[in-house]
Amino acid sequence: MFTDPLILTLVLFGVLLLCLLAGLWIGFSLFTVGIAGMLLHQVNLPPTISIFDKIGGLMANSVWNSLNSWSLTALPLFILMGEILFRTAVSTRLLNGLLPWLGWIPGRLLHINVVACSLFAAVSGSSAATTATVGKITLDELSKRGYDRSLAIGSLAGAGTLGFLIPPSLIMIIYGVLSDTSIGKLFIGGVIPGLVLAGFYSLYIAGRALLNPQVVPGHKERFTGRDRLASLGDLAPVLLLVFVVLGGIYFGFTTPTEAAVIGVLGSLLLALAYRNLTWDNFRQSLLQAVRTTGMICLIIAGAAFLSQVVGFVGIARGISQAIAAMQLSPYTLLLVLGLMYLVLGMILDGISIVVMTLPIVLPIVVQAGFSPLWFGIFLVIMVELSQITPPVGFSLFVIQGIAAEPVAAILKATLPFFLIMIGMVILLALFPEMVLYLPEKMIH
Repeated sequence: MFTDPLILTLVLFGVLLLCLLAGLWIGFSLFTVGIAGMLLHQVNLPPTISIFDKIGGLMANSVWNSLNSWSLTALPLFILMGEILFRTAVSTRLLNGLLPWLGWIPGRLLHINVVACSLFAAVSGSSAATTATVGKITLDELSKRGYDRSLAIGSLAGAGTLGFLIPPSLIMIIYGVLSDTSIGKLFIGGVIPGLVLAGFYSLYIAGRALLNPQVVPGHKERFTGRDRLASLGDLAPVLLLVFVVLGGIYFGFTTPTEAAVIGVLGSLLLALAYRNLTWDNFRQSLLQAVRTTGMICLIIAGAAFLSQVVGFVGIARGISQAIAAMQLSPYTLLLVLGLMYLVLGMILDGISIVVMTLPIVLPIVVQAGFSPLWFGIFLVIMVELSQITPPVGFSLFVIQGIAAEPVAAILKATLPFFLIMIGMVILLALFPEMVLYLPEKMIH
C-alpha cells in the first residue's frame, strides 16, 4: 500500500506505460490504472463495503456522468460532418480554393491545419472534436498532394488544442466561477495569446519549409488575381457553412449541439450540390464516425474514472499541498506549478485538473503577486499543453486513432509544437500584458 501521493503517482505512471507498451487499448489502459490506484492506496472503508464494491461504484458513477451529457452529442455530429466533407469532393474543393491564397506562403497548404483548427475550435469547443474533425479532412488530402505527413500531424496536434483559448471555452467558464473572475474578461484575455500561439505555429511551418523544401510538393504553381477570384467559387460554400455554424453560436441563435446538426445538414447539401454524395460514401461516413466517436468516448470514460480515483485517493490535493509547503519565490512557484500541471495532464482531463487544484493553488498564486485573470489564461494554456504532453497526452491518442501512425512517429511529429507551447508559457510569464491589455481596455 502507498500513502505518499508522489510515490503513488510514479507507480501509476509505470502501470500506464506498461499497459500502453503491451498494446492494451487506451481507454482500457486508463481504467486499469484507476483500478490499480484504488488497490494500491490505503482506502478506509466500512466493513460492509469491499474495495471492489467501491471500485465498481466509482466506475459506474464516473462513466455515466462523463457520457450522459447533452453537450457531448455535438462530438459525434461534428465528427460526422468532418467525415462527410472528407469523403466527398467538398474537402478537395476547399483545399483547391485555399491553394491560390496560401500558395505564396512558405509551407503552402500545411498552414491549413492552423486555420481550420482555429475555426472548428470556436465551433465545437472541444479539443478532441476539433482534432478529429480537421484531421479527417486534411491529413490524407495533404499526403495525397505530396506534403510531409509528419509536419501535417504535428501541426494538427498543436493547433487542435487552440479550442481552450477560443470562446466559448468551458474551462474558462469553470475557472471564472470557481475563482470569482469575470468570464468576459477571461474570454478577451485569451485572444492575444491565442493569436500569437497560432502565429508561432505558422512561423515554424514556414521556417521548416524554407530550410527543407522537401516538406512541400516540388511543383509550385503560380496564381494570378483572376485565379484567386475564381477560387472563391470553391471557397464560398464551405466558408458560408462555417459562418452559419459559427455565427449561430456567437450570436446566441444556436447551441453547439444545434450548430453541429446544422453543420451535418450543410455538409450533406454541399455534397449533393457537388454530386459526390453516394450511398456508399454516406454509409462509410456513418460507420467511421461511429468508430471514431466510440474510440474517443471510451477514452473519455476511462479518463473520467481515473479522475475520480485521483480525487478519491488524494493525489491532486497531496501534490498541491506539497508545493504550498515549499514557500517558493514567484517564478520558481510558476515553474513548479507548470511541472505539476504537466504531470496531472497525463492522467486527468482539463476540467478535473482545474476543479481539483484551484481551491489550493489560487490563494498561493495570488499571495505571490499574480493576477487571478492572468493565472486563468496561464492555467488554460497549461491544460492545452498537457493535451500533447508525451507520452500520454489526450490529443495524441485521438490523432493515433485517425492517422493510424505508430505512437513514436506521432510523438516525434508533435515535439516541435510542444516546445513552441513551452515557449508561449515562458512569454506569458515574462509579459503578462499579453493577457491583461485587452481586458483593461474593456468598457466597464
